[in-house]
Amino acid sequence: MNVARLVGTTLAGLGAEAVFGVVGSGNFEVTNALRSAGVAFTAARHEGGAATMADAYARVSGKLALVSVHQGCGLTNALTGIGEAAKSRTPLLVLAADTAGSAVRSNFRVDQDAAVTAVGAVAERVHSAESASADILRAYRKAVHERRTVVLNLPLDVQAQQVVEEHEVTRPVPPLPVRPHPSAVAELAGVLAEAERPVFVAGRGALAAGGELAGLAAKCGALLATSAVANGLFTEDPWSLGISGGFASPLAVELISGADLVVGWGCALNMWTMRQGSLIGSGTKVAQIDDDASALGAHRPVDLGVVGDVALTARDVAAGARERAGYREPWIARRIAEHGRWRTESYVDLSSDERIDPRTLSIALDDLLPSERLVAVDSGNFMGYPSAYLSVPDEAGFCFTQAFQSIGLGLATAIGAALARPDRLPVAALGDGGALMAAAELETVARLGLPMVLVVYNDAAYGAEVHHFGEGADLGAVRFPDTDLAAVARGYGLSGITVRSVADLAGLRDWLDGARDRALLVDAKIASDGGSWWLAEAFKGH
Repeated sequence: MNVARLVGTTLAGLGAEAVFGVVGSGNFEVTNALRSAGVAFTAARHEGGAATMADAYARVSGKLALVSVHQGCGLTNALTGIGEAAKSRTPLLVLAADTAGSAVRSNFRVDQDAAVTAVGAVAERVHSAESASADILRAYRKAVHERRTVVLNLPLDVQAQQVVEEHEVTRPVPPLPVRPHPSAVAELAGVLAEAERPVFVAGRGALAAGGELAGLAAKCGALLATSAVANGLFTEDPWSLGISGGFASPLAVELISGADLVVGWGCALNMWTMRQGSLIGSGTKVAQIDDDASALGAHRPVDLGVVGDVALTARDVAAGARERAGYREPWIARRIAEHGRWRTESYVDLSSDERIDPRTLSIALDDLLPSERLVAVDSGNFMGYPSAYLSVPDEAGFCFTQAFQSIGLGLATAIGAALARPDRLPVAALGDGGALMAAAELETVARLGLPMVLVVYNDAAYGAEVHHFGEGADLGAVRFPDTDLAAVARGYGLSGITVRSVADLAGLRDWLDGARDRALLVDAKIASDGGSWWLAEAFKGH
């Protein structure tokens, strides 16, 4: 057995189930070793798509995902997806072929360690046949146990080396979750006991602790909200305000900014989630709980920082907390029930004969699509509409690859998420710019036979730039001729419809009622909103 095959068999033995990639000569043998060991391989049409598919698969499944790329250009093509995963602390292991140590003049040669480190990933390397098993396990532990995106570089000469002695694959024992110090638990319990209007904001680090947080919130009278990436965590809770930050409903903004205590649970409390800090009143206390001490106060000052696992901390605090009504007044419950979602807000419909208001479109989609859905959202001026208007069943029903704020990741996100949860209808919400940027992966959707709905909010422009720079500027560089994306989809073997009104969504209804034997692209020609409500907030951070 050579090192290339050892990598594949070892990772399969460690429980890897899915690998995404584009195969070249440098990663051909590693990929086939994974496949022969039972790891399902999904061929993408671009390495950037492969990395984002794996990122989404890991987020939705909760399992380690692998990426396989060629040396040099294969890795650099994947860097945006790797950067997104790294900034999101997605447990991801990228297997990157690398040039041989002696190939100093190879055109494939780049400083791969420096490249991946630059976007926030961890660079690891298989150094020799003798160290290969230890090198693989080290990379695995960092990815899984430290929740990091790790790039394991595999030099071609090392891949070819023969392994003299094979080692039995033993999965490393994961570290115990961090238990908060009893004094920190007591201090947090005291702060909660004094609060009259507490609000919990749960983030990525709280995705496995929804039940514990809901229980503690009920005991101390707190309202519940999430960051965008944790959308859906409290879907069934009548005291949930939905997403905090730029996507927040007017009622959520009012109630969060009216809190006397905001507690961030596994949540960065960054400028997006706190609207540049405007959601925190001048007299509001702020507490933050995270198992990573460096995260505490990283984005804003906090009055109390607790190092600990979110679920354990919530459980320990609840054990000694006393029952309080807090923010949970009957009149607030009625307001949340009546105005807790954006779709209940009145608006002037901007639809015309040629274009549909994105709010009207989103409400109609929310009514038509089955509740067991999985929504993946790309970036752009449109992105608040599917995020805020399309309900999701739980935290596994929403996948938001937006840490890097790159457009063009939404389609690959939907593919990876769909493969992780085949029991749900995947819904990709894209802008026309992002859809065209990722169009090659439409072939992947068709080849895999994914029964997916792709909704393109098509304004024939890079809408964020159009609205940010204003009509007084020369916008020729960010406006484009209208593209018939439904025809493009049909060219790839998908179904496609054009939507200019709610009545045109009859084609979606027919597809939902039919065999769903191929994906459907909805080319929705949307009216200009003059700049979405969240866009002004977002650009304050640029």
